[in-house]
Amino acid sequence: MNDAQATVPRRYALSFTTGALLVREGALLAPVYLERRNWEQVRDEAVEGNLLQARTYRTGVRLVRETVKRLSALTDDEVELLGEVTASERGFLMWAAACRRYELIGEFAEEVLRERFLLLASSLGYDDFDSFVRTKALWHEELAAIKDSTLQKLRSNVFKMLHEAEFLSEAGNIMPAVLSERVAAALSARMPSDLRFFPTPQVVGQGAAL
Repeated sequence: MNDAQATVPRRYALSFTTGALLVREGALLAPVYLERRNWEQVRDEAVEGNLLQARTYRTGVRLVRETVKRLSALTDDEVELLGEVTASERGFLMWAAACRRYELIGEFAEEVLRERFLLLASSLGYDDFDSFVRTKALWHEELAAIKDSTLQKLRSNVFKMLHEAEFLSEAGNIMPAVLSERVAAALSARMPSDLRFFPTPQVVGQGAAL
């Protein structure tokens, strides 16, 4: 790779318009993976058996593919943890999975959601997301080229995820993520720590709150 190629930012994956946080779907497919230890087999079995109980075959295929994409961003230990934790904790793990799978979501979480929380900004709205995307579009032509309708879908789905993860109230106020020791430890095992994706005072790189 030459110097010019090295300075070109990696293109964002922008295919997160199916489902939202996919907590229910993740909980259904995680045990299948723990038995098979093969994501392709999980995908095929889930589609053939309609394990996600989708109304149509095409919807089922899209849901399974997207859920497998997210879950495969987790470690085996984290997938196992999905079956042991509370519903809120499961939402936190699926949020981390979405942030890992999609850099745009992860950067928004770190640079806007967490930053506003730490600066004691009380709210988060669509304008904050649009401003973030406009800034990123200066370096990412794939963002500059997307249609307004696509941007609206991406924005809507990110905010659905934030609501389902209980990071935003119905009024748009940022709510702190209360991470248990086991989930914080799992997220902190990565470098840099995935706590950077959360509205929490917990120190990135540590598993204990300030």
